[in-house]
Amino acid sequence: MEYGLSTNTYNVPQSDKPISPSNFSAEHHVFSNLRAIDYYLSVNAGHMLDLPIFSGGLGVLAGDTLKSAADRGVSLAAVGILWNKGYFKQNFWFKDGQVPEETNWDPCSYPGLVELEPRVEIPLKKETIHLKLWKFDVWSYDKKHVVPLILLDSNVEQNSEFARKLTDQLYRSDNAEWKILQRVILGIGGMKAFQKLGYPIDIYHLNEGHAALAFLENPKGRFAYTCHTPVAAGHDRFPKKALQEILQDEAFTLLKKYGQDSGHSDLINLTELAMTTAQHVNAVAMKHGEVTRLQFPQYKDKIQSITNGVHTHTWISEPVKALLDRFQEIGDWRKSPALLNNVLNLKDNPEFRKGLWEAHQANKKNLCKTLKGWQIRDDVFTIAWARRIAAYKRPSLILQDVERILDLAKRIGPIQIIFAGKAHPKDDLGFTHVNEMLSTIDGLEKHRDWIRVLMLENYDTYFGKLLSSSVDVWLNNPLPPFEASGTSGMKAILNGVLQLSTLDGWVVEAADKNVGWIFGWEHHGTDIGDERNLRLKEDAANLYGMLENIITLYYDTNREDGLNLNSDWITKMIHAIAQGSFFNTDRMVGEYEQKIWQA
Repeated sequence: MEYGLSTNTYNVPQSDKPISPSNFSAEHHVFSNLRAIDYYLSVNAGHMLDLPIFSGGLGVLAGDTLKSAADRGVSLAAVGILWNKGYFKQNFWFKDGQVPEETNWDPCSYPGLVELEPRVEIPLKKETIHLKLWKFDVWSYDKKHVVPLILLDSNVEQNSEFARKLTDQLYRSDNAEWKILQRVILGIGGMKAFQKLGYPIDIYHLNEGHAALAFLENPKGRFAYTCHTPVAAGHDRFPKKALQEILQDEAFTLLKKYGQDSGHSDLINLTELAMTTAQHVNAVAMKHGEVTRLQFPQYKDKIQSITNGVHTHTWISEPVKALLDRFQEIGDWRKSPALLNNVLNLKDNPEFRKGLWEAHQANKKNLCKTLKGWQIRDDVFTIAWARRIAAYKRPSLILQDVERILDLAKRIGPIQIIFAGKAHPKDDLGFTHVNEMLSTIDGLEKHRDWIRVLMLENYDTYFGKLLSSSVDVWLNNPLPPFEASGTSGMKAILNGVLQLSTLDGWVVEAADKNVGWIFGWEHHGTDIGDERNLRLKEDAANLYGMLENIITLYYDTNREDGLNLNSDWITKMIHAIAQGSFFNTDRMVGEYEQKIWQA
């Protein structure tokens, strides 16, 4: 359903033609505990929009996967949807929380995006949906290989006014019919697009259940399926009656046979459809595989685990790249990210340790420059929570007891906290978290000399790279075991940014690798638990206790009289970068090739 390609920071496409102003980032407002500054200032980064066909981490992972496939020279083509109005533009208003606004951009002038001549038709009971096709080439880091991304667009004159709007907005959820038709376009339309373009596909990889209806177009095809979530809302379930009114009889008969929801006789479950019809099924972390087998025991023998990663070339910062290139003993890490593990051999090298801290400080100065209006300082402990805002990710955890945070700041040293992320417009719980956070931040105005708290509007890949490379600590506190993987922290470790995390997702596999600190409630056993029981009070208390040690270590490292070069903080930074040797999409794509695509 979505691809985040980081086209504004990596392999930025060029154009000889004028680019519409709507394809550039608008000003980004900030909500902070300096309300007067918020009113007068904004962040005007002026970068081109990342191709606006994604909402968050799942899309960025899909984009990183294509880039690593290109890096490895994999023969692969991808299909998605050209969302004419993107996801949504986020605005923060005091007392109103998050106020969504429609996004408008211009596909015709977006560099690298090409409209193709062939069209696709999807005959349905009520009407035939016509799709035009676009192509965006995803290049390898060395420009030697390319993966074509085909995007489907229903905004064509042959369609009804209703059908033309089906590819307007990503994850619009007005009603079941709307959502079903979007999945019809992706699954059935995607299969028809491959056929129309003459791509000789050997295996169809369904990245999440949204594409599961692809099976209806080619029941004899060879399919693989990746499940990305243990959260109930992430699994599409639709009434049979609604599907029967849309799909032709032959397709609906297949759907009833292979997609029956095991718990509700009147529902079709696209996750179960995908698991039933795919030859290979995988979860996206070792822990997620364990949880998925508990959730879907009838498929447990089919479900394997392939841990997610991030695209090294996209997310590693220029100062860290330059540092790694200086030390030849690391090897050609650009060609083989697995060689990043060799930084461990430099753990006792004073020149490398000093260079790593200087690279981090260069990144932090860049953050301070971007947020200079809010007087962010590069010598103050800085922590960030930045990702999709959802209840189980617990964005407000660190703000549960602001008196504890203030006590730490006054006793040990000042603190800077940065938040960023979007809540789905229909996610009432996520919306509530945003509202509570804004109110808490506003209430800290009189304490701004001790604690500076900022919440950035319109979090995107541009700000994702800025934050994940420049803060001191990356905060990750989902409620275990409901984070399938998470990838934002993987971007941070590539830049030596330390982790403060609950034990969930990918972090379970890095818990003993000295990349930061683990806190909070842990999941064990066969009872998955309730994602609504957020355990905020007890985990917040645990977080504050951990922060006391972390902030003390930071100020013992970054002393007023100079850098403590032998600090364990710098040792942890080196271990963090070393783990980038595993938590990357080059390794991940290699596993898909070996275990699924060629199996």
